[in-house]
Amino acid sequence: MIRKLTEIDRKPLMALLIQEPALNLFLIGDVENFGFEQEFMELWGEFDPVDFHIKAVLLRFYKSYLPFAKGPFDVEGFAALLRKDKDVEMISGSSDVMKAFGKVINFRKEKHLYFAELKDMNEEIYKGLSASGSIKKATVSEVNAICALTDGIQEFESSSEGSRKSLHQTLMSGTGRTYYIECQGEVVATASTAAENSMSAMVIAVATHQAYREQGLATRVVVQLCADLLAEGRSLCLFYDNPKAGAIYKRLGFQDIGAWSMMYF
Repeated sequence: MIRKLTEIDRKPLMALLIQEPALNLFLIGDVENFGFEQEFMELWGEFDPVDFHIKAVLLRFYKSYLPFAKGPFDVEGFAALLRKDKDVEMISGSSDVMKAFGKVINFRKEKHLYFAELKDMNEEIYKGLSASGSIKKATVSEVNAICALTDGIQEFESSSEGSRKSLHQTLMSGTGRTYYIECQGEVVATASTAAENSMSAMVIAVATHQAYREQGLATRVVVQLCADLLAEGRSLCLFYDNPKAGAIYKRLGFQDIGAWSMMYF
């Protein structure tokens, strides 16, 4: 049985999600930060017919969806919800779960990423902190300056307007933070978090200006970001598909914990 979830389902839902806290950081973060009664967000759960625990969940966050399941689940039941939404743009999640959706829905495009996690401070982070001076923490006043850099990064798919709106909302809501390095009044390196929750945060939008690459600036920003979150008792997660970037993150202590797939309608 699949039904829409409400506040009374918080405890059984979290019991499911904390079985894989890193993979579920978006789900955990959205529930902790926004609850169940938001126009831009909905949650559905599949309940086990025997003991009625939640065995699978589907989140809608604006025009994107995110599923999670432990074991077999009613993929066709969730797919029916997706088909009813005429505004849906994409669905993403653990590649193991997403394979099931690929069998019942024809997607326009797919993107596959590695998923990595950093749990503890280590020598490389401590060493990197010694060179991390001049790093600033952004406020909403720096949104345009930060996005002036990220707008020029080809790998970032958000529109100029969308990236500004998203960053502004994240900083205002406190669900993420952005650190940056400035040179001659211009932002030349930046890194952000998103979906911050009580246990973890996602590292996103790591970027360096073309003219300032190969100087380790982005690494310095990521190091500071990681050190601060780890000091707060949270782990860091990130996606990557570039082996060169993956090697840098692994040098900082990140370890691959799975694969992530993004499917576009």
